[in-house]
Amino acid sequence: MNQSVIFTDTTDWAAGLTSVHFIAQQQGMNISCYISLTSLSELSGQVIEEPASALVVFEQYRFDIEDKAEALIEIEAFDEQGRIFIR
Repeated sequence: MNQSVIFTDTTDWAAGLTSVHFIAQQQGMNISCYISLTSLSELSGQVIEEPASALVVFEQYRFDIEDKAEALIEIEAFDEQGRIFIR
């Protein structure tokens, strides 16, 4: 893993985006990252209906998700607000 991107242990449910929110840090800046419920379901092969279940599944696949987010950060695939979305 490239140590220029570090992920915190913080996760929460972003209801308005129907996504799990997690934080990456690069060069001292926090980067809000999101994985959609659809992407999380596809990655895990599970039907996820509750936010609490999404957070549990996120933890089970955390390293794979962080790898995807890191790749997007490295190619600077930020939205207009500086966020990363795994869709």
